[in-house]
Amino acid sequence: MTGWRSQWRLVLLNSLTCGLEICVAAGITYVPPLLLEAGVEEQYMTMVLGIGPVLGLLFIPLIGSASDHCNSSYGRRRPFIWLLSLGVLIALLIIPHADVLAANLSWGSTRRNQALQVGLLILGVGLLDFCGQVCFTPLEALLSDLYREQDDCGQAFAMFSFMVSLGGCVGYLLPAVDWSGGLLSFYLGGQAECLFSLLILIFVVSVLVTMKVSEEPTSTTEPGPSEPGRCFPRSCCYLFPCKLRVLKSGPLMCLLRTCWSMTPVIYRSYCHVPRVMRQLCLAQLCSWMGVMSFMLFYTDFIGEGLYEGVPSAAPGTALRQRYDEGIRMGSLGLFLQCATSTFFSLAMSRLVRLFGSRTVYLSSMVCFTISALVICLSKSVLLVTAMSALTGFAYATLQTLPYTLTCHYHKEKEVYMQNSKTKKTHTNGFTITRDSVCLTLDNGPGDLNHKSGVSNGHAPHKRDKPEYFPPLHNQNGLESEDFEKRGVGLDFAILDSTFLLSQVFPTLFMGMIVQFTESVTAYIASSAIFGAIGIYFATHIIFDQKDLRS
Repeated sequence: MTGWRSQWRLVLLNSLTCGLEICVAAGITYVPPLLLEAGVEEQYMTMVLGIGPVLGLLFIPLIGSASDHCNSSYGRRRPFIWLLSLGVLIALLIIPHADVLAANLSWGSTRRNQALQVGLLILGVGLLDFCGQVCFTPLEALLSDLYREQDDCGQAFAMFSFMVSLGGCVGYLLPAVDWSGGLLSFYLGGQAECLFSLLILIFVVSVLVTMKVSEEPTSTTEPGPSEPGRCFPRSCCYLFPCKLRVLKSGPLMCLLRTCWSMTPVIYRSYCHVPRVMRQLCLAQLCSWMGVMSFMLFYTDFIGEGLYEGVPSAAPGTALRQRYDEGIRMGSLGLFLQCATSTFFSLAMSRLVRLFGSRTVYLSSMVCFTISALVICLSKSVLLVTAMSALTGFAYATLQTLPYTLTCHYHKEKEVYMQNSKTKKTHTNGFTITRDSVCLTLDNGPGDLNHKSGVSNGHAPHKRDKPEYFPPLHNQNGLESEDFEKRGVGLDFAILDSTFLLSQVFPTLFMGMIVQFTESVTAYIASSAIFGAIGIYFATHIIFDQKDLRS
């Protein structure tokens, strides 16, 4: 995939990725002050921010696997993208006008007005966070469908990570601009109305561009297991496809029918994960918990810990001014983090070619953990800001490498997704175990040696003899696992679930931890601890076939 036309197409294809990140970053950054102004306490405000991730954990496996089976004439992934984009648009309309909607629905009651305003804000925040985060799953699956070769897939997800980082940069900058003094503020009603009107415009344009550029195949038929160029097989769920009469009634009915019929099977397969995916997801979860604990509370740490401000102080006082100044400096640090992530996203393919995926992944998490420790111990604003910028390396890595590894697992799933349990059957009087079969191909013609009794089904490694691990199929009484029918949408959903789960713990428990320790430094200290745990589990990730022998 070379040439400026291919790269430009990738940019247009990922425009919705950028638009989503802009809306989520700007919206979630601007929402906490709105919640506090509406009377929500800070402890409950962090719980409100956890509503979207919790809902995402419940519905992401359903959406990921259902997109593998959708038979809509609009394609497999795009109906889900349209539906989730509609949810984001509704949230962007509700949040800035929650007070007006509450006033019109309260019929003059002040107490009801405040309750309705808080309820509408919570609805808007949950909808924005849920739809915005979950929409990334079908977008990732769409990229994997369009770019099947391993090198092309790596470049596609590097561009995906770049657009996410670019969207974060823009999203963090937009709330920092004073929109209240412009002409639009006079017509639209204020800072919040101007900001969210701009977000709506950006989002609608990005949706239309991505939907126009993506030419998704309408057929669910995919290459067979032995066909060259195959990257992503069908899902592991045996489900009934939408019937023709349902298809004729529209893509939405097909989408809903597919989701309803496959729900129980999806969650069973969601819990039955191949070993390589389990190890990758565990490292991804711990790494994301470190990064998200840092990103969610970094500005509050700078305002209260470094600048020693008080958020509850009266406006105009010295304590409040120090806190506001710290928030602005914290926003600058997050912007620099996104800028650094943008740079590393562009260089990710080259770094992987030079140093390998393992070295890049581990070095990014080591860099993040050291940076978090320095931020905890330092009182220098300049040094803390520089360290926050370095954390962008880990953010870019977590947005890219796990997805390219998943693509690699699916392309060679007869190697990476074999069942770890021993299967025994009797054929013609012989007892055959899955873990006892390994074929070693010698350089000489026709030399085929059978190795048996070797742990994990692998023969002792020989440098001059490449090994071949044949897949076992349901033939002649030999049982086989259904991992070879596992869909990439489901595994992408599992990866995205780790990202959402990493937000649930900080939003639900960080407030209590800070109250117990009576120091906001606990925010960054927790992220450093999670980063160190992530480094440990990252050493167990299967990056290539050599790791399977260990």
